[in-house]
This record gives sequence, structure tokens and C-alpha cells, in this order.
Amino acid sequence: MLFHGLSAFPITPADERGRVNIGELAGLVERLGTAGVDSVGLLGSTGSYMYLSRAERRRAIEAAVDCLRGETPLIVGVGALRTDDARTFAHDAQAAGADGLLLAPVSYTPLTDEEVFQHFAAVAAATDLPLCIYNNPGTTHFSFSNALLRRLADIARIVAVKYPALPSPDVKTLHGELQSTLPEGFAIGYSGDWNAAGAVLAGGVTWYSVVAGLLPEPALKLMRAAQAGDAAEVQRINGHFEPLWALFRELSSYRVVYAAANGMGLCRADPPRPMLPLPAGDQQRVMQAIAALDQV
Repeated sequence: MLFHGLSAFPITPADERGRVNIGELAGLVERLGTAGVDSVGLLGSTGSYMYLSRAERRRAIEAAVDCLRGETPLIVGVGALRTDDARTFAHDAQAAGADGLLLAPVSYTPLTDEEVFQHFAAVAAATDLPLCIYNNPGTTHFSFSNALLRRLADIARIVAVKYPALPSPDVKTLHGELQSTLPEGFAIGYSGDWNAAGAVLAGGVTWYSVVAGLLPEPALKLMRAAQAGDAAEVQRINGHFEPLWALFRELSSYRVVYAAANGMGLCRADPPRPMLPLPAGDQQRVMQAIAALDQV
């Protein structure tokens, strides 16, 4: 049941040289465990994995493991441009105490299906940990075909997929196609916070959430309503989230959660350069949107 439920993805606070602030990261992770999320997703896109060295990734994992104490499962992103590096990061994650892996097909030169298949097969074979396919075409510029997903599902230890959620009703069609393609029990989960609750209502078993890494309590309420099939309650709670979703779409969830984490006093960290902090006016809009969630 590792890749099920609400998986919360926090930022990874770091200084301008890319050195992780372990104290601030521990505070963020501790909040997630206390809130009762179903898993913590460390070093995902929100966690800036591509901006961190091997040593800093390892420090971040060890800090999260220490915080969670085995009480909340930890999923760790191990994406890298090179297959040998991704295998190394997977080894490090297992050695540091991770419970599962998340892998995106990061590339500079566009990859073919066969190259992605071989990459995933090599990383899956590198450890004993279960692995989730991370389909994030907006970032990687690679989109998994159903045929490729089916091939990958036959590889030992590849047991889940993180898929970008579509708006309703399109997500029902997407989920049905994935279910018919993948073997029974393969965990189909969704990202894209503003559409994720609808994807869970359509049958998805996981919400891989940016906002839950910052605001776990209202995210849990939304997820539990979706898991219960309560469409009316999902609509009500989602209405309170909509100002934040609008900023996610306009400014990117990555920039917004950095601004929010700083505005809430949870850290004092900027996103890694060349990205810049949001200007003061946008930061104020972010905090106003977060205030709307007090009514959830």
C-alpha cells in the first residue's frame, strides 16, 4: 500500500550553494508526519532534486528518515540524466532508509521509448525497493505511451505510476484506459493538484500532492472526501482551494510554495537560481489564497 493515499511533497530548503538546510527540512517533514499523510515524497520536482548534488540528496533523505522514524513511509525521487547516476541515487536512497523510489526520465536529448525502458529496467534492478514511474511531460518533455507503461509494468519492482491528472470528465476516460492497460493491482496515482481530487473520484488510488507538502491538513480533508466518493464535499473543499490553484496555474506551483513556506515562517529559502523569488505583490496574493483555506 506504499503508493496509495495522500503523498505529500515538500520543498527542500537550501542555501545559494545548494546546501540543504537540514533544520528547516526536518521541520517541514515533521509537520507532514504529525498531520497523518499517507506518505512523504522527498526530492520530487517540488523538492528540487535536479538542483542538488549526490551528497545533499543523501543528507536530505537521512534527515527525513530521522524525522519520520518509520511511522510514515518515505518515497524518494532518484531521477538523473545518466542511468548510472540514477542507479547510484537509488542505492543511496535504500541505504539511507527510503521505502520506495520515484523515477522520471530526465533528459537533455529527447529519449526514445526503448531508451526509457532500458533506463527504468536498470534502475529498478539496482535496489530491492518498489518503484513508481513518474510521468511528468511538462518537465521532462517525454510522455509515456500506454504500450510503454505496459512493458514497464512487467518489470519486477515497478508497481505504480504517477500521472498528470486531466480535468473531469476527461480523467475518467484516461483512468479507464490506464486500468485496461495495466495489470490488476498496479497503483495508478495522479499529480496536478487542481485536478487530482477529480482523478481520485474517477478511481485513482494516490494523490501526489504539492500543496500537501505545505498544508497537509486541508489537503487530507480533500483527499479523504475524494476517497469516500463524496463529490459534493470535494466540490465544497475544492472551492476554497481554487484561489491557490489559480496561482499554481499562473505562476507555477513550485514558485508559489516557496513563497508560501517563507510567508508562513516555515523556512527562509529561495528557489534555486536561475529561478527568482516571487515579487512582493504576488507573495501577498499567495498568502491571501492560503488564508481562504482556514474555512476548510
